[in-house]
Amino acid sequence: MRHCPSPNPLPRGERALSGIRTTCAYCGVGCGISATVTGARSVEIRGDADHPANHGRLCSKGTHLGETTSLEGRLLHPMIGTKRAGWDKALDLVAKRFRDTIAEHGPNSVAFYVSGQLLTEDYYVANKLMKGFIGSANIDTNSRLCMSSAVAGHLRAFGEDVVPASYSDLDQADLVILVGSNTAWCHPVVYQRILAARAARGTRIVVIDPRRTETCEDADLHLAIRPGSDVALFNGLLAHCRDAGLLDEAYLSRSVDVPDDFWARQGEGSDLWSVARDCDVPPADLRRFFELFAAHPRTVTLFSQGVNQSLRGTDQVNAILNVHLATGRIGKPGAAPFSITGQPNAMGGREVGGLATTLAAHMDFAPENVARVGRFWGTPNVAAKPGLKAVDLFRSIGEGRIKALWIMATNPAVSMPDAGAVREALAACPFVVVSDCIADTDTTRLAHVTLPAAGWGEKDGTVTNSERVISRQRRLFDLPGEAMPDWWIIKEVGRRMGWVGEFAYSRPADIYREHARLSTYQNAGARRFDIGRHAAISNADYADMAPWRWGGEGFADGRFSTPNGRARLVPVAQAPLQAPLARWPMTLNTGRYRDQWHTMTRTGLSPRLSSHRREPMVEVHPLDATGLGIAEGDLARVATPQGESIFRATLSEGQRRGELFTPIHWTDRQSSGGRTGLLPRALVDPHSGQPGFKATPASVTRVAVEWRGFLIARDEPGAIDALWATRVRVAQGWLVELAGDGDPARLVRELLPRGERIETIDSARGQMRHAVLSDGRLVAALYLSRDHSLPPRDWLIAQLSEAAGPTPVELLAGRSAAPAPDCGPIVCVCFDVGIKTILAAIADRKLASVEAVGAALSAGTNCGSCRPAIQRLITNAQEVVNG
Repeated sequence: MRHCPSPNPLPRGERALSGIRTTCAYCGVGCGISATVTGARSVEIRGDADHPANHGRLCSKGTHLGETTSLEGRLLHPMIGTKRAGWDKALDLVAKRFRDTIAEHGPNSVAFYVSGQLLTEDYYVANKLMKGFIGSANIDTNSRLCMSSAVAGHLRAFGEDVVPASYSDLDQADLVILVGSNTAWCHPVVYQRILAARAARGTRIVVIDPRRTETCEDADLHLAIRPGSDVALFNGLLAHCRDAGLLDEAYLSRSVDVPDDFWARQGEGSDLWSVARDCDVPPADLRRFFELFAAHPRTVTLFSQGVNQSLRGTDQVNAILNVHLATGRIGKPGAAPFSITGQPNAMGGREVGGLATTLAAHMDFAPENVARVGRFWGTPNVAAKPGLKAVDLFRSIGEGRIKALWIMATNPAVSMPDAGAVREALAACPFVVVSDCIADTDTTRLAHVTLPAAGWGEKDGTVTNSERVISRQRRLFDLPGEAMPDWWIIKEVGRRMGWVGEFAYSRPADIYREHARLSTYQNAGARRFDIGRHAAISNADYADMAPWRWGGEGFADGRFSTPNGRARLVPVAQAPLQAPLARWPMTLNTGRYRDQWHTMTRTGLSPRLSSHRREPMVEVHPLDATGLGIAEGDLARVATPQGESIFRATLSEGQRRGELFTPIHWTDRQSSGGRTGLLPRALVDPHSGQPGFKATPASVTRVAVEWRGFLIARDEPGAIDALWATRVRVAQGWLVELAGDGDPARLVRELLPRGERIETIDSARGQMRHAVLSDGRLVAALYLSRDHSLPPRDWLIAQLSEAAGPTPVELLAGRSAAPAPDCGPIVCVCFDVGIKTILAAIADRKLASVEAVGAALSAGTNCGSCRPAIQRLITNAQEVVNG
């Protein structure tokens, strides 16, 4: 029996100390954190004032990371099927099944599907094992779903996947264009930086997004373009720049290759009126956008998922890059195209070759690169061509061509498009391994072997953020149970497959040094990605590494990573936009909520983060809703050719007519509905392979129910048999929203625990109210109503935390006998400030600015992601006063 040693640098039992500088677990902003460990699994989180990405600021998710570090729901031991196993047995089985599958069916019969949640060192070892020694490029990442079109666009224009911008460009820009990015919610720290630049230097802001999101509240101009019309918009802008004499002819001559027919091809249909028609925006607004661009040479165009997650995402990226290259707005302070990544280490995965379409260290599969990497790794078996991209990979699993799959730190049974088909594929795959920190996910339920991986507070390594800054992520806690770092798990499988010396790492620093050496090996300036300065970094210096940015200022010298050193203008044309279909007349857009992350395995543990949006909702324009008979708060079924799911309806004038929006976060573990992943098509961009999540043909219909209700409980309830049952964490317990048909009385028997029970039943109104007490404290309460009249939730939820429970009369009434202030839905999660509190302060104290509200209530003074909502409340209050 082999012994599996604990990896360095911290042995089990050694406690981390205070003031640890690490990195946030969420988006690609890469905010620095100063963490003080206060107990075995507790930590105080503050922003790191010295980190260049955030200078001490954190968003709501980062601020409340301390609420997500418990061992609740953790996978703590290797499992084979439903039985606990030792590490040796589990690893030997994984190695044997992969080895046997390769022997029988070849290396392309196996695959890895990895994640931007991995650290760079984890990513590196996984890529090396698959591409260098198994000999297949069938390793892809969930970053394929969010940023691969940006990668493909960069490669076509620059010759290398380099983001030619930094956050400091936002400080110096006179115009910031936000394209397909709800920055105020998805990258709040960046958004606050933009607003700070606006306050300091008058920076103008343009938002280009089909939805009127919170990001639009501070914009000088919002262009609510038709989904998928970005190429037409930016081709029109480029034509305007040429006609107005704004092209940088000297820069083009010196640094950019322009195809002979480029201008003729780009000019077709690019006049103002044609573009306005194609984008479905007023010509006057379009003209204003063109004039703002012309008047402000210091322009940053920041783009995100709304651009990338499209069936023509790569062309949309290149349309943006074309404008910046042609006008010389690149490589200069305050002037750059800026792709802002979604995940904390999507960029690190791109650096090591985590995508199936790249080899390693920003090298592709050109024969000379394959030979070079083979020499460096000491293997003749390097994959010679790209592997299967994510959608094709899971399709191949369903077709039986992939017979062994290892999924690391991601939940594709929820997050992939047409997730129902993905589940069927996983269920049919002969061998599925999942390494994760969470025991029960929609994906682990389909695994033959599950391996316990380190979680955020236990990881040690590096990540790279959206501006190419490499930061250390440092371990805060002991590894719990038998959990181990991902790099250790992967290298142990590699050693058991026969490559003992090639995977002889004992610590993350060993891997980082090798990664750095490969980046500089026979590079000679051919690729900007070169971190050779750390090729011989000591363990001590690695431990103490401060954040640093590779690649300099991003093409400031006018030289690019192409064979001739010149960038390329790439001809792109607007593809025909799909007209509404008879059966699917609506267009579905998908995206994030402010305080949740991916499939909520971490943020779902936080009561504060769950208070912002407690249910998955479909946003519908009021006029569409009226025509469909849908009212605010109704249940609505969203259907597409791929599947259907039920959501709570909310009416929003920020939606374009004929369009819907649903959040991506809810899973079967949390809800009987809200499953957005079931809805999008498994269609992809032809260049990047990125799925088009933003424009799926859909329909929406009202769902009539006979009763509604909710449950609050200290302990999480089990499975609930109801048409609508969606649960979230609240302080000291759980809140479950319910709705359905038939007799709801059975739920009383199924959901309420034993204890002292009080109840009231009003048959005339169809109301049932039940509560369970233990030693005078509230344990659970269930409220059901056929006339849909239900008490507010927040006071009842607060009773779960009270040492002395409410009176029976109060419980059955659902409110306190002594009226207390009703704060309303929480707007500022950081300081628990509700909408009614803010409105009262605006009226009573005559507050006229977000800053004044912040001074009075603290709301909006931490992460700032609620500032647009506060501004909207102020504006609405002023409109009421002014008549």
